[in-house]
Amino acid sequence: MTNLTHSGARDWAATLAPYRDANDMRALFELAISFIPLAAIWTAMWAALSISPWLTLALAIPAAGFLVRLFMIQHDCGHGSFFSSRLANDWTGRVIGVLTLTPYGLWRRTHAAHHATSGCLDRRGKGDVTTMTVEEYQNASVWGRLRYRLYRHPLVLFGLGPAYLFILQHRLPVGMMRNGWQPWLSTMGTNLSIAALVTVFVWLIGIKAFLIVYLPVIVIGASIGVWLFFVQHQFEETVWDEESDWNWHDAAMHGSSHFDLPPILRWFTANIGIHHVHHVASRIPFYRLPKVLKDHPELRDVSRLTLRDSLGCVRLALWDETQRRLLSFREARALG
Repeated sequence: MTNLTHSGARDWAATLAPYRDANDMRALFELAISFIPLAAIWTAMWAALSISPWLTLALAIPAAGFLVRLFMIQHDCGHGSFFSSRLANDWTGRVIGVLTLTPYGLWRRTHAAHHATSGCLDRRGKGDVTTMTVEEYQNASVWGRLRYRLYRHPLVLFGLGPAYLFILQHRLPVGMMRNGWQPWLSTMGTNLSIAALVTVFVWLIGIKAFLIVYLPVIVIGASIGVWLFFVQHQFEETVWDEESDWNWHDAAMHGSSHFDLPPILRWFTANIGIHHVHHVASRIPFYRLPKVLKDHPELRDVSRLTLRDSLGCVRLALWDETQRRLLSFREARALG
């Protein structure tokens, strides 16, 4: 894992600007090859119920992959990068949000806050994974430490947490309840659309079949999505700074990983692993990110993580401001 010099991080925003142009025909193609297979697999899952529920559950895995891909398209729509038209981006994002259980307008605002504050210790808590410093953890109460350890446990962070986030927390504009009517409109509009869609499918195939076909896909997809987001920022040599020392460009380039996945996983995750480039230039459509790495190979090794490397990130939980790296609880305890 290597880094470019931090002094050059600012220059990349200008260098990458020519890649921002969206291709509407390519966008429609990417949307079709994501949605049509998902609909086909959901139909096959329902048909497989008469053969074996285990076959249905097995099909939930590829279905979750296509749902994750749709979420990444929704993500690009939120950045205004998928289509050239803002109207097309917004309505595509809203429709996909019904399938992913994610209110598009609400998520777009919280995610924009994440991009604007990523890596700033004084502005944590805006669309990121909660992260304490070593000093904060050492000074916390027994209950505060226990609560944080539970939150960072893999079963909570990648199991219970994602299911709670997408199925329950997204049903209310959590964190924005006092921010006017727009977060409520986005959330309630999505909820009503979800309720209508669920009603239709329950009427067509029954509630038991609907739950068996739909819930496993949502739960698996949610866990994959949270895992991807975690690895994109929770790696050993990430960047966190106090606001007085924080630089947006440095945080974007060096506080975001290049999660270098195998080709099939890169396709299902819509190149979101090229996250350092995405944070520097979020208006680049995901289908143009590989072109960036091809034209600028020096970006390939910036904060690079392989799939195997990423497994080691699970143990990291505390930011050490002295060593400027993320530590495990055991490493932090050894500091005294």
